[in-house]
Amino acid sequence: MAVRPKTVKSTARLSSLSLEKFINTQNSLSKPTPKPFLNHPYEPTIADNQGVRTLTLDHPILRTLDTSQPTLQQFNQVHTQLIISGLFQHPLVASRVVKKLCSSPISFPHAVELFDRFTEPDAFVCNTIMRGFVNFNDPIEGLRFYYVQMVGKFVLENHFTFPVLVKVCGDVGDLKEGERAHGRVVKLGFELDLFVRNAFIHMYGVCGRIWDARRVFDLSSESDLVTWNSMIDGYVKNGEVGFARWVFDEMPERDNFSWNSMIAGYVGIGDMDTAKELFEKMLYKDVVSWNCVIDGYAKMGNVVVARECFDSMPFRNVVSWNMMLALYVRSKDSNECLGLFERMMEVGDAKPNEATIMSVLTACAHLGRLDRGEWLHSYIKTNRRIKPDVLLSTALLTMYSKCGAMDLAQEVFDDMPERSVVSWNSMIMGYGVHGHGEKALQVFLDMERSGQMPNDTTFVCILSACTHAGMVLEGWWYFDRMRRVYNIEPKTEHYGCMVDLLGKAGLVKDSEEIIKKMPMEAGPALWGALLSACRTHSNVELGEIVAKRLIELDPGQIGPYVLLSNIYAVEGRWGDVENVRKMMTEKGLQKVAGCSLVPLRDFEFNFFQGNNSFHNRSMVYSMLRDMGCQMKLSCRKMKE
Repeated sequence: MAVRPKTVKSTARLSSLSLEKFINTQNSLSKPTPKPFLNHPYEPTIADNQGVRTLTLDHPILRTLDTSQPTLQQFNQVHTQLIISGLFQHPLVASRVVKKLCSSPISFPHAVELFDRFTEPDAFVCNTIMRGFVNFNDPIEGLRFYYVQMVGKFVLENHFTFPVLVKVCGDVGDLKEGERAHGRVVKLGFELDLFVRNAFIHMYGVCGRIWDARRVFDLSSESDLVTWNSMIDGYVKNGEVGFARWVFDEMPERDNFSWNSMIAGYVGIGDMDTAKELFEKMLYKDVVSWNCVIDGYAKMGNVVVARECFDSMPFRNVVSWNMMLALYVRSKDSNECLGLFERMMEVGDAKPNEATIMSVLTACAHLGRLDRGEWLHSYIKTNRRIKPDVLLSTALLTMYSKCGAMDLAQEVFDDMPERSVVSWNSMIMGYGVHGHGEKALQVFLDMERSGQMPNDTTFVCILSACTHAGMVLEGWWYFDRMRRVYNIEPKTEHYGCMVDLLGKAGLVKDSEEIIKKMPMEAGPALWGALLSACRTHSNVELGEIVAKRLIELDPGQIGPYVLLSNIYAVEGRWGDVENVRKMMTEKGLQKVAGCSLVPLRDFEFNFFQGNNSFHNRSMVYSMLRDMGCQMKLSCRKMKE
């Protein structure tokens, strides 16, 4: 009873608020519909001869769309105005909207989503979206879009559709779809269109059907520079350099692409004389022209001439630097590779990319330059342009493992989101080379658990790890498991590891039996491993047989003579030692001096066993005396 007055008061307040809200709503509805960009000075439409109003690009919303950034936030504002004004479904508006969204990889997915909201999409809209898939490296989705959206919604193609569609077929290498498109082109009467012909010439050339490309080329006498260049490029890619040269000589005009294609063709077949002749005839040489010539000399292994061309370049890009760095790595000149990389960083005309870092990491691994490798690792972390993919990460952990920093190699390996079989092999080999046989086998077990299928190189790494650690039983077990479980037939490398493993364990006879039972002929490497085992375990009788066999296989190799001489020396057979050395002298064989590479801060010292320089000996002896004094002082401090 006491609460009744309060209830009446609350109800009266709510009724008052509702009435006020209703009045405000009615006032808003009585106002005219807001028009976008009301005060804009441009007239949105024009009238034709019959008085029909036609939309133009001067419409204020379209002008705002064209000048805006391709971000979703700005586009949503324009999109709202288009819906309010009722212009969204207009063909001109739809084409401008899709073109704007397809100009950026960020907004492109929104253009694909928006396509389903158009009631009557035209060929321009479809062509623009397909071209967006091609530009953003997703040609397969572009092909799917054509069949699902364009064909599925009965949008009629025009002569701009097929160049894009055929380019997609060429990019994915789908000749069957390209032929279907060709049939569609003939049906619609676009076969003689210049742009369509150019697309088909390129597609057939890429897919290996160069004679079909030639038929398309001969369909019409109307040709432009792209037509001729596409024909030359197709011939070159299919190894028909002679026909390419005929087209090159017949074409009415040439550009740098024409010259570079012909130079690349002669480089591909190893005719550097003709390639250099064409290169010298070029009036305007671009960086691609220089790179083609350098690539040709690099493939021939001519480091000197390739470097001369490189130094003569007026300007270079990252490809130029990468080719020279990779050439030095292939030619085992790692010092020159590191020196050139330092020059690249100093000049600054090109920024290193993933290929650059991989070459330099390989050189660091060969030289044992852990300091430079760590600097490169830091450079990768701080540089956002370099994306550490599987190849780069594998090169990094291989460098660490070869330099003996297995803890750092393990860190890189653990941080890899994706690992290849090469990554696993590098870790197994790294632990094996440094004597950690148990860890190497553990990595292999982890590899099996991860589902990664090992290859024949994996078992070479496993057997090598067993050899370094003296794990004979494990080596036999994995040698059998390779055939029994993974159906991998042993190759010469696997037999070589087993011969080395058994020989170092003193099982020389077993090593000999393996060589005799091999399905293939044993090479010098296997006999050399057996001879080394004979020397280690002083098996003179077998050592003589193996040494003679090795000399027959490779008479110019000095190794068998040296090992046989050492075997005789251990047994005290000095007469035989003298005879072996006389044979070496008569055949002009000379042992290469041993070399040790010692990196000290920014300097590297090469110590050769055969170097008799008094100055070098004095320097080394002085350093050894200083080291001895420092060790004595350290021992005294420890005792104190």
